[in-house]
Amino acid sequence: MKILNYTFVSLLAVSLISCKKDGKTNESNKDSLTAKKDSVIIPEVHKEYYGVYIGDFAGMEKMVDNVDGAEYNENVYKKISLKINRITKDSVYGQSIVNGNQRPVRGVFNETTKSFVLDEPGSNKTDGRFEVKLNGDSLTGKWNAFNKNAVKAPLKSLKLIKKDFVYNPNFMLDPDSNLVDWNNPKNFVEKYTDSDGKTESYTTSKNRVASDAVFKLNASKQKLSEKDLKNLRKLDMEIIKNSVFARHGYSFKKETYRDFFEQTDWYIPVSNNVDKDLSPMEKDNVALLNRFIKYAEDKYDSFGR
Repeated sequence: MKILNYTFVSLLAVSLISCKKDGKTNESNKDSLTAKKDSVIIPEVHKEYYGVYIGDFAGMEKMVDNVDGAEYNENVYKKISLKINRITKDSVYGQSIVNGNQRPVRGVFNETTKSFVLDEPGSNKTDGRFEVKLNGDSLTGKWNAFNKNAVKAPLKSLKLIKKDFVYNPNFMLDPDSNLVDWNNPKNFVEKYTDSDGKTESYTTSKNRVASDAVFKLNASKQKLSEKDLKNLRKLDMEIIKNSVFARHGYSFKKETYRDFFEQTDWYIPVSNNVDKDLSPMEKDNVALLNRFIKYAEDKYDSFGR
């Protein structure tokens, strides 16, 4: 009886081991098939078209007159970056960047007409479809919003030129740049005394203005000290700090910074996060600038537009 029990236990153990081995074999085969499937590389084509195409993104928007409240239509120009990352026989992959809003795009390329049809995901109310055609290094065409009622201009035209993004620590704002922040006016109460000695108060709108310091300090090339920053205006330091990010192709969501750097011919927005690209010195300078910006004051002045 003991011999039979021992034989039964032995057979059971062999059976369990066999099942376990079979399970491993099946699992191994499954993993092998998955790996084989994942290892299939879809050939890329037309790599010569890869890159960033940047230019005007224009559409008619309804505007309201500040004086009499009358409505009128005006062609509004924005800057757009359309990046082509990968092209295969069946698909195109890339991204669009407008006003700091970065969206993936996917679509197809027609070799005969040299044209792209690229769709944004559709999960954002500002998403739409690009239909653009290649002509040398330029892309021209249109964009249609998926949700016509969600955007001010549901149909926009594009005129883009291919540009190579290059990081260069020497990039600075152009000397003839407009250093006024037109997007954040502030109201001030002023007093006026007439010839009869009568004093009246009135409210005036003023804008922040930077100084020439933004052309002299380069946070990508020189180690900044507290002495360098202690007498600067808040807007000065904001521009000096964000010049670091602009050189790395950061896509600014704040219109103020976009307006400053879009005045240059080197600024090409390619990413909404460039933190990993900053050098150790740039990171230290940005941290120092942030400390001073927190307590700095702005210089406001009156300007006509």
